[in-house]
Amino acid sequence: MPNHAPTTALTCANTPQDSHEPRSTAVVLADTLPQRAALARQHKTSHLTFLQQLLADEVSRRESSSAARRSAKAGLDPAMRIDTWCAADDLRYDRTLLEDLTTLRFIDAGHSAILLGPVGVGKTHLANALGHMAIGRRKTVLFARADKLFHRLKAARLDNSVDAELRRITAVDVLVIDDFALRPLDATETNDFYELVVERHQAKTTIVTSNREPAEWLTMTADALLAQSAIDRLTSRAHTLVIEGPSYRQRHRPGLDRPDPAEHPQ
Repeated sequence: MPNHAPTTALTCANTPQDSHEPRSTAVVLADTLPQRAALARQHKTSHLTFLQQLLADEVSRRESSSAARRSAKAGLDPAMRIDTWCAADDLRYDRTLLEDLTTLRFIDAGHSAILLGPVGVGKTHLANALGHMAIGRRKTVLFARADKLFHRLKAARLDNSVDAELRRITAVDVLVIDDFALRPLDATETNDFYELVVERHQAKTTIVTSNREPAEWLTMTADALLAQSAIDRLTSRAHTLVIEGPSYRQRHRPGLDRPDPAEHPQ
């Protein structure tokens, strides 16, 4: 290979861009050009391989950008990913089951997942993380806190769009319902929960996080018979991960640094 790396007409990299306009492919390719050029010189890379590496960089960038947009649209927390979930030593859970869930085989099989445990053990974080991973597999995802999800459906009744809203929610590949049964469900919410579970049963994946066991969910609904029918369907095809331990939030409480008694004798 010549002593210089292949050159391309990327002089527009220094051209000012309007902040509201997407950056051109040439501008973005220029971001990785110096590093790729240095590696090309070092490894005597052919012109064709050099170009293939630049194009691979662009494909990777577009995939990442697309995933970020779809994750935001899905309502996922960008900071809650599997690589940012740090389980404390005193958390107790089935590690083999968690590893299996992160393969997303349960989504491919049309199964669901229920994440149970007290407050602050990372249920919401893991649910978000699974959602991000599903986005990476080109699945459609919707993340919603239970109370906000049911409120959305109630609001849709005001303009007679509830059927369309139910169809939209039912159609997503992965529906994540966070903090389910944290507070009682009224008759309308119980009915909506039933409709969502029944319509998605054996076809789509639902991930639920809750501080309560499924047996307790019945006591939080307005119609135990209707709720039991929904819960039976959901749990029959769900993998249940129970996480036990102290709240991570309590580990990070702000506090004053205690003075060293040797430096400040009483």
